[in-house]
Amino acid sequence: SFTHTKTPLCSNTNDPRGKQTTMTTTTSMMMTTSNTTTTMGRTTLRGTTKKVFPSSFSRTKKNSSSVSSGKMMMMMMFVKSTRRSGRRRGGSASSSSSSSAIVFSAVAPASSSKKKKKNVLVIGSGGREHALIYRLLQSETCEKVFALPGNAGIATEPTVTSIADVSESNHADVVKFCKSNAIDLVVVGPEAPLVDGLADSLRAENINVFGPSKKAAQLEGSKEFMKNLCRKYNIPTATYEVFSDAEKAKEYVRTVTGAPIVIKTSGLAAGKGVIMAETVEEAEKAIDELMLNKQFGDAGDTIVIEETLFGEEASFFAVVGGDVAVPLASAQDHKRVGDGDTGLNTGGMGAYSPAPVVTKEIEEDVMKNIIEPTVRGMREEGCEYNGVIFAGLMIDEKTKKVKLLEHNVRFGDPECQTLMARMESDLCQLLYAAATNNITDDDVKSVKWSKEPAVNVVLAAKGYPGSYSKGDEIKNLQGAEESTAKTKIFHAGTASGENGEILANGGRVLGITAMGTSVKEATKNAYVAIDKIDWPNGFCRSDIAYRAIEREEGRGK
Repeated sequence: SFTHTKTPLCSNTNDPRGKQTTMTTTTSMMMTTSNTTTTMGRTTLRGTTKKVFPSSFSRTKKNSSSVSSGKMMMMMMFVKSTRRSGRRRGGSASSSSSSSAIVFSAVAPASSSKKKKKNVLVIGSGGREHALIYRLLQSETCEKVFALPGNAGIATEPTVTSIADVSESNHADVVKFCKSNAIDLVVVGPEAPLVDGLADSLRAENINVFGPSKKAAQLEGSKEFMKNLCRKYNIPTATYEVFSDAEKAKEYVRTVTGAPIVIKTSGLAAGKGVIMAETVEEAEKAIDELMLNKQFGDAGDTIVIEETLFGEEASFFAVVGGDVAVPLASAQDHKRVGDGDTGLNTGGMGAYSPAPVVTKEIEEDVMKNIIEPTVRGMREEGCEYNGVIFAGLMIDEKTKKVKLLEHNVRFGDPECQTLMARMESDLCQLLYAAATNNITDDDVKSVKWSKEPAVNVVLAAKGYPGSYSKGDEIKNLQGAEESTAKTKIFHAGTASGENGEILANGGRVLGITAMGTSVKEATKNAYVAIDKIDWPNGFCRSDIAYRAIEREEGRGK
């Protein structure tokens, strides 16, 4: 079992910055403890009214408005963000519910100076990165976007430059590119470059980057680290044990846990390293596959065995920078490849946002009991967090109590596509503020979401998640995207042919994302677009968002 020691989980005694962080955190913790029962003074956030962005699927930009300075906010208070209603293009209402930022130290007041437009480099080639770029292009503070390497769909976005001759794994070349092209902000999409330390290499050269350090990326890169952090800082999660010996792991299942039981690789396995074993025999087979047969390579050298949780899964996202955690929104995805949530696990076959199961009360519970202690704990452990936290949740259907399934250090895919469709505020400014540890009161209260839900349906190559072919041409994407005014097709695994044609180049290939006045309407819009796509070797689930639709119609829980 993990024991409480004075040695941080990811400490580096040779790093003077780590020592300084530890000292600062000790002071912070004293203040935090002293204020758990006493409400601290509350600072009113002031600022001029900012116009709501037009429709999420419009590239029209509004002029930014100036804001007045607010007082410095004290640590660990919940800052209530006042939201304002506006009108979306076409007359539909736009609404954003109020949310709270968790503050661990002083938050800078809003700046009255005009914000400089920024050149942004996005690392990655999937649907998540396409969605982030799409929203960045609509940000008032974004000047130009570069994609490394991007994909065929990203290359068609206006003012985007795709970079094919630089590898994300060559940190020196990435740094050189940033300096040569006056990059103001690097947004790292996938988890692998973060676990590889790309953010560290960029920060060492004074390049602003949104994404955690290599040490902090252990939050996703090592389930052992994440679970130990939960245990140490009382973050609600499933009971577990960690094993690096297969025989001891199997003995533990036979004599202690029984079945059903969950077996996970500690290392990264592209979202597929989780096995739900219904019997002891299945659990033993899973242990052998992961540890002895190396199904996911070195990721299975160490495994986590944890209790099976029952309830409804959902995801929640928060942006973290400078010890301020800003809540974003919830989402739910479909992991199984087949209708009715059957078949093999995938990286995700579809998603929708917001998740109806995540009520305002649950959101506050997640921020207070999961996000806040995670950020505080990371700082205590000498690996202060900067970037997005994507919390995978299990919500008990009867008690509504929430437990953490896992943490991820990047936006989810395909959840990100639904979030970016709904977002109506300046993504570039928020990520830049987090990257520079300078989230202001105006940044907190400016985050806005459409009240309309978004649904994403993944169009995958036949055979996925097993073997599949590449190189098939996909036709009529423009016609499909224009099928309704609220549809956007994000490319996840595509490449450009010699004559500019769009070719399938992955397992999950396209993410058809649509909005509507209801989840049912948004889902209908997505499937209308899919029916117009000419790709015989593509397939999708036909029941995405069925839980949310059942709730809308009064048939769900």
